[in-house]
Amino acid sequence: MTFESIIGLLDSIIWSTPLIVLCLGAGLYFSLRTRFMQVRGVKEMIRLMFTGQSSAAGVSSFQALAMSLSGRVGTGNIAGVATAIAFGGPGAVFWMWMVAFLGASTAYVESTLAQIYKEKDDKGLYRGGPAYYIEKAMGLKWYAWLFAVVTVIATGFLLPGVQANSIASGLNNAFGIAPAVTAAGVVIVLGFIIFGGVKRIARFAEIVVPFMALAYILVALVVMFINIQQVPEIFMLIIKSAFGMEAGFGAVLGLAVQWGVKRGVYSNEAGQGTGPHAAAAAEVSHPAKQGYVQAFSIYVDTLLVCSATAFLILSTGMYNVYDPASPIDPATGLHTGYLVQQLQGVVHGPGFAQSAVESVLPGFGQIFVALALLFFAFTTIVAYYYMAETNITYINRKVHRPWLVFLLRIGIMAAVTYAAIGSVGTAWSLGDIGVGMMAWLNIIAILILQRPALKALKDYESQKKAGKEPEFDPQALGIRNAKFWEKRD
Repeated sequence: MTFESIIGLLDSIIWSTPLIVLCLGAGLYFSLRTRFMQVRGVKEMIRLMFTGQSSAAGVSSFQALAMSLSGRVGTGNIAGVATAIAFGGPGAVFWMWMVAFLGASTAYVESTLAQIYKEKDDKGLYRGGPAYYIEKAMGLKWYAWLFAVVTVIATGFLLPGVQANSIASGLNNAFGIAPAVTAAGVVIVLGFIIFGGVKRIARFAEIVVPFMALAYILVALVVMFINIQQVPEIFMLIIKSAFGMEAGFGAVLGLAVQWGVKRGVYSNEAGQGTGPHAAAAAEVSHPAKQGYVQAFSIYVDTLLVCSATAFLILSTGMYNVYDPASPIDPATGLHTGYLVQQLQGVVHGPGFAQSAVESVLPGFGQIFVALALLFFAFTTIVAYYYMAETNITYINRKVHRPWLVFLLRIGIMAAVTYAAIGSVGTAWSLGDIGVGMMAWLNIIAILILQRPALKALKDYESQKKAGKEPEFDPQALGIRNAKFWEKRD
């Protein structure tokens, strides 16, 4: 077997039906247990997003939101959405929405747990995430170490490659820049930022992410306005296709669910375990505050940015990647008569979104999407580094190997270089493997460890109802091993 076929096999095993069910099932379960806090708490989410200050140890709620969004908003929002639509039909968009809606409650649980069990590192900075709460709340150090090692591999070496490859593809489509040149430029800027520390990462994300997300959504709204008469039809196409009622896409019902969930989780990362790393870095008076803010980040990522890409592609007709009259392959459920060269990376790359905007705004579309992708994907690479570094910090609490951080920095720069000039299909498969491994480990953990997060939500709501500014006292709630908060009191 070739390397590509082995990677493809691992991808299909990890992202089999059980993980799809686990992602949707966990989201539904947490929605019920939190009494749909993702609906009831929208006003509070927005209020909290702009409150709180940074400190010497931590960043503000908004900076933590920007850091987590920089990890969530990336190539998955552009090339990933195109992939989902290409393989799963327009109905995949509905299942991406469903993952976002249900996943917001999952994001609340994992991010609140990260805040409850955070700690300060040797430099006095807040650190936290799944490895920390697995060890402190579950008491299973081997499981915590397993997650930490998997996360270092995934966010340090597997996931950055997808982002780098998409940046190179987008710039090559728009400007004809050779991937090797793009790789060199990305690595130089990346090195400058990651050698500057977490505070520099937070400042960078705070400036870049909101600006580019807003600009991208505005352009999508312009394209939608130009095609306004098609919007109702697009909504109906998405809904019908999602449940197999659209004749042209009825055969891909299972694929719509699979690719919608797969790309939804890849994009918004709800339950994957990446968001809690940034959530733990926030300076807040109560863990639930950052849980609310991180839940809102799921909406921003999928309901706004991913939807923008979906409407760009669907409203301009750029989703019809095959001939509907051609026969269907029973093994894949896909039509065999492709209108685009899938094997040349069009499906995996940002070409669909670029073509969509270009068809409405000639001379501008390819360039704008390439630049949006550059900023989205680059900030995601930076966020991935921060997550990997946090888990190296966790590991170093016991082994004390400072050179591991330096090795990580060199490794992520090498991974970015290799992926930027490598195969697009392999890059996406490696990224999917990284996301899937983390999701399996983290979702199982938070299903077991949910009680402290639910207690924190109830406590926060009770204090708010009493007219108080919520303060967290873990001992009063019967939450053990939340040593940071115990010392704080």
